[in-house]
Amino acid sequence: MRIFPLLLCLLCAPYAWADDLTQRILADGRQPVLQGTSWAAAAAYVQGEPLFSVQADLRLAPASTLKLLTSAAALDAFGPFYRFQTPVYTDALPDSNGTLHGNLYVRGGGDPTLGSDRVEGSPAWQDLLKEWSRKIRQSGIKKITGNLYADVSLFDGPSLPDKTNWQNMGNYFAAPATALAFNDNSFQIVFSPQPKDKGPVSVASFSPETEGLKIRSFVTASKTDRRDNAYVYAAPGQYDMEIYGTVPTARFKGLTIRAALPDAPQLLADLLLKQLEQDGVEIAGGAILLDQSPDYSQMNLLFTHQSPPLKDIIYIVNKRSFNFYAEMLLRMLAVNAGKTGTLAEGINQLHLFLQKNGISDQNLQIYDGSGLSRDNQITVQTFIDLLVFMSKHPYFSYYYQSLATPDDRGDLILLRRFLRPFNRTGDIHVKGGTIDGVKAQAGYVKDRNGQLIAFAFIANNLIAKNESINRLYENWLKLLLNLPQ
Repeated sequence: MRIFPLLLCLLCAPYAWADDLTQRILADGRQPVLQGTSWAAAAAYVQGEPLFSVQADLRLAPASTLKLLTSAAALDAFGPFYRFQTPVYTDALPDSNGTLHGNLYVRGGGDPTLGSDRVEGSPAWQDLLKEWSRKIRQSGIKKITGNLYADVSLFDGPSLPDKTNWQNMGNYFAAPATALAFNDNSFQIVFSPQPKDKGPVSVASFSPETEGLKIRSFVTASKTDRRDNAYVYAAPGQYDMEIYGTVPTARFKGLTIRAALPDAPQLLADLLLKQLEQDGVEIAGGAILLDQSPDYSQMNLLFTHQSPPLKDIIYIVNKRSFNFYAEMLLRMLAVNAGKTGTLAEGINQLHLFLQKNGISDQNLQIYDGSGLSRDNQITVQTFIDLLVFMSKHPYFSYYYQSLATPDDRGDLILLRRFLRPFNRTGDIHVKGGTIDGVKAQAGYVKDRNGQLIAFAFIANNLIAKNESINRLYENWLKLLLNLPQ
């Protein structure tokens, strides 16, 4: 790619090595991996001294580094110890015989962890149902003459971002956001063993069991593919699913993938009703979704389920790059501001967070909270401004610890060889991002004196499928780690 002078933003830094760093980055930009691409790179000490800035105002797809914005806004809005709540109500009290002449209500409160043990302290869906059944029975209820209602009214509008593509839709990493979540709004598919190369792979089972769900597999086994390349095709609310692609050959049962649930709130209500009946509670009615909230002020609160603290949720959002939690938090930004939990209002609140804190958002195009869409556009300068701002935020320690280090699984795992002999694996905290044709990294490094540096690298329209772009990024990180020279 040719670098035109008008595209460069070469900042005049007080450090003598800043010009050398800039020239090194520009020279690296002529490497084959970046030919024909759009790319940008920037770094600055968080105290304010810039180090290099190449095409810092070029709009690029950020992939999962966009989660840096969503998680920062959520920490700022809620605080690290906030817990999302899911209350359970009845519209009457049980009589002396334990009969509830009325209905049971589960009010969705936007808890992304509900029924998932992904975050420490959150029970798996089986344990959650048993716990709720026990609490309902402890309130004296033995029989319910009405229905079990699941209130999903806190969110409105599309449950998936507008720019979600068809190949992603139906898979766990594009699970719909719902006010009443369940098991990460996804389920597990278990394949039968297939040791023969190019042989058909059938579905053995799936969990949780979902009434009406039909899965047709067009998956084949591959001796050469070591990772699963199977994709589930289904829209939200669609119970007929198809799976295409390949999975590694296997001689044993147990190869699994995860897919998005067609209707997670309905499944939660169905399974809770079933659990209550198994535990001896007779229910005359059915499990019904509510998209309009009733008047809870006149109801009886049985109990309130609380999520783990937000700091632990943010940890999963960034360190494990979990799209579903990011999308749920984006909508909860809207709810926290007194708005309806829509995608559009969540994005608006994200812009307001940036504007309020002096972070330019004029060059941004945001379509989701996770970075899954290739249509998102952001600049490395916005990332630098955000990272510098967060380094001075009262909740910075939680933000910083949520980012990956070379000792974690993820993009920087190969940096261990470079950093371990120097006992410096903790000197890099980064959020990576990868979607088709996109590789991005942004976060913090410490120089030799322990001074914190914010950095952001993004490349779009990559063709190479090897690790050459990651090796290039690692070389740039090594330059920063070795400052001052």
